[in-house]
Amino acid sequence: MKTKKLLLGDEALALGAINAGLSGAYGYPGTPSTEIMEYVQASPVAAERKIHSHWSSNEKTAYEEALGMSYAGKRSIVTMKHVGLNASADAFVNSGMTGANGGMLVMVADDPSMHSSQNEQDSRFYGDFAFIPVLEPSDQQEAYDMAGYGFELSEKFGIPVIIRMVTRLSHSRATVDVDDLPMAENNIHFPADGRQWVLMPANSRRRYVQLLEDYDKMEADSESSTYNRYIDAADKSLGIVVNGIAYNYLMELFPQGCPFPVMKISQYPLPRKQLRRLAAECDRILVVEEGQPFIEKSLRGVLDEGMKISGKLDGTIVRTGELNPDRVREGLLKLRPDLNALHLNDVRAASESIVARPPSLCKGCGHRDVYQALNEALANYENPRVFGDIGCYTLGYLAPFNALHTVLDMGASITMAKGASEAGVHPAVAVIGDSTFTHSGMTGLLDAINEDSNMLVIISDNLTTGMTGGQESQGTGKIEQICLGLGLDPERLHTIDSLPKNHDEMLALFRNTIDCQGLSVVVSRRECIQTARRHGAHRGPKTQ
Repeated sequence: MKTKKLLLGDEALALGAINAGLSGAYGYPGTPSTEIMEYVQASPVAAERKIHSHWSSNEKTAYEEALGMSYAGKRSIVTMKHVGLNASADAFVNSGMTGANGGMLVMVADDPSMHSSQNEQDSRFYGDFAFIPVLEPSDQQEAYDMAGYGFELSEKFGIPVIIRMVTRLSHSRATVDVDDLPMAENNIHFPADGRQWVLMPANSRRRYVQLLEDYDKMEADSESSTYNRYIDAADKSLGIVVNGIAYNYLMELFPQGCPFPVMKISQYPLPRKQLRRLAAECDRILVVEEGQPFIEKSLRGVLDEGMKISGKLDGTIVRTGELNPDRVREGLLKLRPDLNALHLNDVRAASESIVARPPSLCKGCGHRDVYQALNEALANYENPRVFGDIGCYTLGYLAPFNALHTVLDMGASITMAKGASEAGVHPAVAVIGDSTFTHSGMTGLLDAINEDSNMLVIISDNLTTGMTGGQESQGTGKIEQICLGLGLDPERLHTIDSLPKNHDEMLALFRNTIDCQGLSVVVSRRECIQTARRHGAHRGPKTQ
């Protein structure tokens, strides 16, 4: 039996996994992927079955934990945003060599247009690089269905499977037909060939040969997949290759059906036979894909050199930002101006007439008090540098604080400040949040401790993972102990409540630690104003 539910794309994917016999969910919060784990955490079925659904310290630990559950024969998922896949890349690429035992899904949400990200990288390149298959839903129903299908595919080929989401699909809602009864979970069972899980060179060389053979079988599976569809049409002057959610944008332009043949791709490796058929029947190819030109680049090695291929590489489709129906429409008209606006649906987004408003730190946010005091403390220095990190405190780069000079990736504030201090920069200050610190800042601090680097590290602790909505932070209540455990001199560790009434005390502390030769760490603590409101009342700062 089926029931209809109104679900976000992320929620549909999570529910599909639960109903397909999920035993464990792992991840680190990152927009636009966060709602996947949150849905599992709120699920009554997951609670009844005691499905694991706790956040991990970072994406690498999450990936390895999910792989461990897969090793034991159970079905697992690991969730992250696209840049999180970078953090887990060592485990991810090597998992192509170990394979999977119980089904394992790598749920990665890409962020075209960089709504909340540093770049627009496309996770399909990772799948191709590691010889790991990729599924790419075009709508919420496919997101739900692909969870179960992905587990089956993972167990069929004994390998993890990526499910690539994008922001617009992750965060939009649609009605989804879902199963009333979830499947039973797998029983514990261990891999038949244990050698491939021990990546010593002798085992890896043998496994690599098998992986390449399996990849050919995965391509054959893509050729027959229901998610890769060749849709024939009468006008062969143009053939269109389209991926995932971009398929919907194309169909919105042609409510009566596209007049050109369309090859919809939602499973990788690419179905080369079907693509060659499209090329043989059509005069030229237009590739419309959400993300980077992955298919377009691949086609140039699949099709005859004489075939005209248009898309993002030649500027027919705009290369930066998200696609939408209008952008697809503009690309089509570049190749076929005879279609003109009267023959295509005009679905121009209402957002084009809305003035963008930059984000800002919340009123009552403790990060505000940190930046105000820090700016005053640095005012008399000739060329101070403040190295920022990834979190809501990144907004300190913007007015009115204009406090940060760099923001690179998770944890880079400490390591970049260390390198700059070694180049002779003074003051060199790192600002990092509590969740980012336990994600990837601890190892950088260990380096700084070992060399007693001449720098100040400010750990702005708001007792949560604030940027993504207030998820649990692995370091809550442990920051000082972690710093001391790494070997920091207790006399160099300071804690202060980042409250307006403590401004003068904070200012004096920053000035003193900046002028102190060697490494100092200040933990500035104040609960996130948003989580405090959800708790019903501000409970006051927590100090140790």
